[in-house]
Amino acid sequence: MFRLPVFAASALLTTCAFAQAADTALFDPAVKHEPKDGVVRLYGAGGPHTAFQKVADLWTQQTGNAVEITAGPEGTWSKKAQGDADIIWGTSEQSMTAFLQTYKTFSSDQVEPIYVRPTVIAVKKGNPKGIQGFDDLLKEGMKIVVTEGSGVSNTSGTGTWEDVAGRLGRLSDIEGFRRNIISFSTGSGASFKAFGDLDADAWITWPDWTVTKADVLDAVPIEADRRIWRDLNIAIALDADPQAKEFTDFLVTPEAQALMRTEGWER
Repeated sequence: MFRLPVFAASALLTTCAFAQAADTALFDPAVKHEPKDGVVRLYGAGGPHTAFQKVADLWTQQTGNAVEITAGPEGTWSKKAQGDADIIWGTSEQSMTAFLQTYKTFSSDQVEPIYVRPTVIAVKKGNPKGIQGFDDLLKEGMKIVVTEGSGVSNTSGTGTWEDVAGRLGRLSDIEGFRRNIISFSTGSGASFKAFGDLDADAWITWPDWTVTKADVLDAVPIEADRRIWRDLNIAIALDADPQAKEFTDFLVTPEAQALMRTEGWER
């Protein structure tokens, strides 16, 4: 059995520990986390927020408690979230892991996966290219948009296209798919914009986008043997408003599940 020399193993452990503790560019040590203000405040990437809002509106109607949902690129809300977030959500496990490097009043043992959703192929309304599944995306001349973090953005789309294309272990599928990519867009919002601006034929994304943008997009299911699932997860701050736990409990009730399901979230 191969064994690292003691000094090398020690250095590796030290490096790993440093990587886990390293501050991100968005982390501001001057900001004090003070979330208790009577409002349940949630922060995270765009996508789940529209379904969350439906649930929040119902909960507020039933309880009278206020909920504020802030979504979008992390840089637009990070500093405020470091100050008053009761809840943060991740649109994948890798997204939440990255968030925890910035929002240090939250920890990994507080993270709870609550929903999942599958990758889909978004196409133009009416599906003019007649795309039926993954193999159609390998055809010559097909124009595809994919979402990536590109090393600078925290997005659930990172790597999903490669996961789908490489699912069957065929390098030729990845090569053929990659030849047809016309945009590696940084974040889902940028991907949606590129899809329209570049007159793309397909976009590997999540079902909530095809629901909320149903005026311009249709969804084509990806075959089960290629389909990738990623979760929606939440974390509650230890010093959060008391109502925050009540709201997260409500998020997984049958009536909340029915609302989340309207945008493709499954439990």
